[in-house]
Amino acid sequence: MTGGPGNTPVRRRDFIRRMAAGAATTAAATVGYTWLVEPHWEKVIRRDLPIRDLPSTLEGRTLMQLSDIHIGPRVDDEYLMSAFETARAVRPDIVVVTGDLLTYAHSLVATQYGHLREMLSHIPRGQVATLGILGNHDYGRNWREADVAARVVAEAERAGIHMLRNDVATLMGLDVIGVDDLWARTADTAAALAKRRSNAAVALCHNPDAMDALSWAGYQGWILAGHTHGGQCKPPFLPPPLLPVTNRRYTAGEIDVGEGRRLYINRGLGHLIQVRFNVRPEITVFTLRRQA
Repeated sequence: MTGGPGNTPVRRRDFIRRMAAGAATTAAATVGYTWLVEPHWEKVIRRDLPIRDLPSTLEGRTLMQLSDIHIGPRVDDEYLMSAFETARAVRPDIVVVTGDLLTYAHSLVATQYGHLREMLSHIPRGQVATLGILGNHDYGRNWREADVAARVVAEAERAGIHMLRNDVATLMGLDVIGVDDLWARTADTAAALAKRRSNAAVALCHNPDAMDALSWAGYQGWILAGHTHGGQCKPPFLPPPLLPVTNRRYTAGEIDVGEGRRLYINRGLGHLIQVRFNVRPEITVFTLRRQA
């Protein structure tokens, strides 16, 4: 290869070396971004949430969804505290936490609940209410340790998060339906839906596979979920290669699941492996609207 007139010729070997060095630099930068930047770069998503028969007193109020916080040894405390501060600055009316508050580690059982207590003391609270449900990691090993779930509930309640376990909280005429965890085999949609008091409702369910695995007969409206972390890594224009769900449609964002039900999957704040690419952590701020 040669340069133009008056330029010094560039040997093929030098050109290949420069290209290789450039590729290595790009790869290192991508790895650094995926590991060090994006997992700690939360994004506030704002969107409307139209609800049938929404009481006029809730029109225009905000409902914030946090999910998959994963307090524990794998997620940096300073990052979570900063994300909580970002969320708190929004001054939401209602806050809902859709599961996986904890990453359970049996080796840390002596200290992890104190750690959970300290971190949850900083979680943003809603001016009207703060509600939560459990996820699979809140049930300890193999998602089967009821005593772990009880401790998580106790610490969440201590922090002012009213935990819903197949139960309903009615807020100013809006039913918030909280379904327990699918993988822990404690989810009971029939029991939860039977406790409805209002025509206006929104449901919380950690694992989106519950849309297919459980009966939602008689329910029309929104279900807010988490669990997937959006796949954590998503190649441009392609679906994420790894998802902890059976139904591969359930990645992130809004999905029409039919029969008058719409699903919203939050990408979560935390992680199990510190890596994200094209799937930034998410704080969702919904503005409540009366559905026409």
